[in-house]
Amino acid sequence: MLFLRSLLFFLGQMVTAPIFTVIAFLALPLNPITRNVLISGWARSMLWWLRVTCNIRHKVTGLENIPQTPSIILGKHQSTWETFAFQAIFPPQVYVLKRELLWIPIFGWGLAMSSPIAINRSAGRAALKQLVELGSARLKKGFWIVIYPEGTRMAPHQRGKYHIGGAWLACQTQTQVVPVALNAGLCWPKGFMKKPGIIHMHIGKPIQAAGLKPDALNQQVENWIESEMVKLGQ
Repeated sequence: MLFLRSLLFFLGQMVTAPIFTVIAFLALPLNPITRNVLISGWARSMLWWLRVTCNIRHKVTGLENIPQTPSIILGKHQSTWETFAFQAIFPPQVYVLKRELLWIPIFGWGLAMSSPIAINRSAGRAALKQLVELGSARLKKGFWIVIYPEGTRMAPHQRGKYHIGGAWLACQTQTQVVPVALNAGLCWPKGFMKKPGIIHMHIGKPIQAAGLKPDALNQQVENWIESEMVKLGQ
């Protein structure tokens, strides 16, 4: 039964992704924010489809902590689920991601039109400079920015090194940070199979970058997220 449910969800992704890619192309003349909202409709529809096919729901704590002004989201990354959920829960946003993702046929093309910040991770300090330049421009346009500080997906009960990029961007642009903890990997682990259940997401109070150095800000983010992960049984 789990395989059948997971297969139905996968088929739904494959059928609808080209449709939203076409919508993205048609939306090219529109304002970037409007185009982003239209493209993120796919993510919102996939959350619904995930509930229908795999019986995976979610519960969010801390919605009152979401600021009114563009911010930087630094969140735990356990699965593909949060890349969908953030688009449904937070204001229009762009992702900091490795540029190779834009080369994926259909998916990458649609992703490219959502105004992401595509970085060459092997470029070292040059990548940080590019992050600040592009990130500042996106924030001025009204976008939020999503960064996974551990840099890659972490399995439940695993913890990675929190990289400085997100905190560096926040301090350079004097932008508040919103930390997010979640346990999506329990229902959507790496691989094909998905397990029914409720995914819990905790949104923390904004952390102001003003007066903090990147290392200190990064440590505050890590401390909050990991303490919340313990509450989530992670």
